[in-house]
Order: sequence, then structure tokens, then C-alpha cells
Amino acid sequence: MPALDDILEQVGEFDFFQKKVLFVLCLLSATFAPIYVGIFFLGFTPEHRCFSPRVAELSQRCGWSLEEQLNHTVPEWDGHGASFDSRCRRYEVDWNATGISCTDPLGSLVGSGSTVPLGPCRDGWVYNSPGSSLVTEFNLVCEDSWKLDLFQSCVNAGFFIGSMSIGYIADRFGRKLCLLVTVLINAVSGVLMAFAPSYTWTVTFRLIQGLVSKGGWLTGYVLIAEFVGSDYRRAAGIIYQLAFTLGLLILTALAYALPHWRWLQLAVTLPSFFLLLYYWCLPESPRWLIAQKQNDEAMEVIKRIAKGNRKKPPLSFQNLSSEEEDREKLKPSFLDLVRTPQIRKYTFILMYSWFTSSVLYQGLIMHMGIAAGNMYLDFLYSALVEFPAAFILLLTLDRIGRRHTWAAASVMTGAACLIAASLPDSLYWLKMTAACLGRMGITMCYEIICVANPELYPTFLRNLGVLVCSSLCDLGGIITPFLVYRLADLWHELPLVIFAVIVLINSGLVLLLPEMKGKALPETIEDAENLHRQERSKEKTIYLHVLTSEV
Repeated sequence: MPALDDILEQVGEFDFFQKKVLFVLCLLSATFAPIYVGIFFLGFTPEHRCFSPRVAELSQRCGWSLEEQLNHTVPEWDGHGASFDSRCRRYEVDWNATGISCTDPLGSLVGSGSTVPLGPCRDGWVYNSPGSSLVTEFNLVCEDSWKLDLFQSCVNAGFFIGSMSIGYIADRFGRKLCLLVTVLINAVSGVLMAFAPSYTWTVTFRLIQGLVSKGGWLTGYVLIAEFVGSDYRRAAGIIYQLAFTLGLLILTALAYALPHWRWLQLAVTLPSFFLLLYYWCLPESPRWLIAQKQNDEAMEVIKRIAKGNRKKPPLSFQNLSSEEEDREKLKPSFLDLVRTPQIRKYTFILMYSWFTSSVLYQGLIMHMGIAAGNMYLDFLYSALVEFPAAFILLLTLDRIGRRHTWAAASVMTGAACLIAASLPDSLYWLKMTAACLGRMGITMCYEIICVANPELYPTFLRNLGVLVCSSLCDLGGIITPFLVYRLADLWHELPLVIFAVIVLINSGLVLLLPEMKGKALPETIEDAENLHRQERSKEKTIYLHVLTSEV
């Protein structure tokens, strides 16, 4: 039976048809960006203070400026209101009392030298923001600030659960069906979230989005990898991820134009309904069809690829058949990920690498944003740094290979974190340069693992393997906020040191994986188990050839 890679060499490995498929799947990749990092804008926390009734009237009567009003009526106001008391406590006094002095209002109410009692914000808050967010609408500040953390944790929990279930569905029932179902559920729940009447309903609909969105995004990644030839998987994967980066830029522009979170949520969700056109635009993966022994359907897809590329499949490929027609269809199982020694090793190393990539990717953004200025510019800069990372990979992955590029990017990230942690704040630009190099390095690691992970699993197990391994990325996303903010309270640079240790360990582990540069995707468990042996066999063959030529 001819292998699919042999067929693609004849009908086109990356011609017009595959480029069209890549383009339409890139639209899916771009729509995932607002779900993955949308909390940056949907849940931004502006400066705030307690609302105190009658303060505005008193300020108008006394002719105070806003700064004078804040100094007189807000606890511990020092010009920017950064303390907990200035944001979450108010003076327990009666601003309706008569005879309040305009020069010393508190002294006239409680007596000079007396301590003014403080209390909670019983009448809400005043927010210094022209727009709205989840925080301002549902008052997720002070004692309720944990609810914003819960909101993002629910998204990552959805990613984690969905990675398991969606991966099984895609490997059991097909990539195309999985994409259509996840797109529909994601779009409907996103619109419902924009109209959610309460915090509870908002979290519920966001959780549903998390359950399906990441699984759908990774299924699209696997699908494009299965459509193109081995020489083009790297380029297709990087372009797919660049579409995610483009989605970050579009999100920044939309957030700037739509400062109200409900309108922003609608704007980033409604385009997802157009992705339901995949029913007519996308065929099923021919690799999956062959793995499921649906050879007639696989031949129809191959003919469609050939027609789209204006080529004809060779006559010898017209009757695609299996060598073992009576063999039972291969069904994915979680045990297959750990049953055999080499695949078990791949699984554990890839799990750690996904965890590392997530912790550092999100953690470096959070660490740089602790003292953020303009949130739109900060977010824009963090997105732009991903473009040079992608271009470097385009130039190196097929020349140097996956493993060594991956290890070098990890070492660069770890070194950059250590340098940034050791530099004083007075060397601001040098410190920022090191931080940006670390951000570029971990972006490269993220993109490499997305390319390498599907290449190490056989076809029938590929989608499940990618989604199970990447589920550790979601666990990393859950703990990263605590890792950054809690450790920064002890020492501002401590998170960077922890990041460096984690990623340097990763640099050694990835060298234990087989090199997949120029290799065909494994079709069976035996193929995946023999990836290392193929590499050693190739090295021995070259060595013997050299000896023979010398003789």
C-alpha cells in the first residue's frame, strides 16, 4: 500500500489546495487569541476608591479640586491611591453633618488628633476608567478580587478538561466533526456571555468556551499537519501560530476601540459563526480516514486535493487499500500514551515542556506587567515580539532541526531570565532587553512544541496525544498567577529565577526526543517506537559508507 506521503508527492505537498486549507484554519487560530488572553482587557482593574455619599456635594460647596477632595476624604491618599485602605476602606463619618470645616473636615467631625475609624465600602466604588470591565460591572475588587482569579481559573480548567475529551472525539469520530462542534459551542457560549446577567452566568459561559476552544484550536493544528507533506509541516505550523499572534494584534485594536467589555466580547465572538462554513470548505483528514480503514473516503479526499492542485493522482494510487483489510479499526486509548517505552518517554517529556512553555509564556507577560503603564502598548509590544521568533524558526527548524533549536531557545530563555533578575532597576533598558529576549525564546519554545508534538505520535493517537500533553499547559496557566504575584511579594525578581530553573531543565529533556526533521509522520505505534532506531540506523549507514569509500 502506498503511504500518504508518497501520494502527496504526486498530487502536491503544499500547493493551492493545502494553502487554502491553511488560510481558513488560520481564521480559527486568530479567534482563539481573545479567549486565551482576553482577560487582560475584559478583566482589567482600574484605580478605584470607596463611594461616600454626600462627598460630592461637600466638595462642590467647599470648592475643592479633585485632588483636594481625595486628600480630605480618602484614607491614606498619597497622590495615586495605591494602598489597600485607599481602595477598599472609607472613613466612618457622617458627611451630612452640619458645620464641617472645608480646611480640616475630619478634624471638625472627630476632633483634632483623634483617630478616624475606617470601614468597608458599603455603597460601592468609584472607578477611574472611561469604559467598563468585569471588575467594574460586578465590583470584583477588595474582598471580592478573588472572583477575577476564579474567572480565569475556570477558563484554564475548561482547557484542561476539554483537552482530554475533545482529543478523544477528534481521534474517534474525525477532525472535521470535532471542529464543527467546538466552533458552534464556542460561538454560542461567547454570545451568551456577552449578555450574561450576573457574575455566575458569566463564569459559566466562559467555562463552556474553555471546554471547547483550545481543543478546537489544537485539532485545527493537527488537521493542517496531516494535509501537508513532511517538508512543509514546520512552515504550516508556524504560520498557523502566527495567525494567533495576528489575533492578539486585532484584539488590542478592538479593545482600544471598544472599551466596554460586553461590546468587546461580542466583537471577538461573532466572527466565529463564519467558521461553520468549514462544513463545505474543509474535507476530513485523509490520514485519519486511512487509520480508520475508510479507504474509499480517503481516496475521495486525495482526488479532491489533486483536483485543487490541478494534478491527477497516478494510476497506481487509484485503488488505495490496506495491507490488512480484516484488521480491526485502530481506536485511541489513554493507555496507548504510556504503554510502550518510547511513546511513554515522549509523553512525559512533552507534558513537562508544555507546562514549562505555559508558565514562562504567561509568567513573563505578568511579571513585565506588574508595574504596567499603558496597557494597550504593553500588550502590543508583548505580541509584536512573537514575529521575529517565528521568522527565526522558519530559517532554522529545517536546517538545524527541532531538538537543538528547541534546546537553544530554552537556554536563551533561562539565561535572559537570570540576567534580567541580576540587573538593577537603574539599567532599565538593558533589563527590558533581557526580558524581551526571554519572551522571544519562550515563544520559540511554544511554537516548536506545537510542531514537534504531533510528529511523535501515530496517526490514530495523534490528536489525543497532543491534547493530553498540552493539558499540562493549562495546569501551568492555573498556577502561574500565584507563582508570579506571591513570589514577587518576597522578592520582585524571584519569579525570574524560578522560571530560569524550570526552562533550563527543559533544555536538557528535549534532547532526549528523536529528531523529526524530514521524517514521515508515524502511522502506527511501531513506527513511533522506531523513530530513534531510524535515526541510529541512518547514522550507521553513513558511517559504513564512509569506511567503504576509504577502502
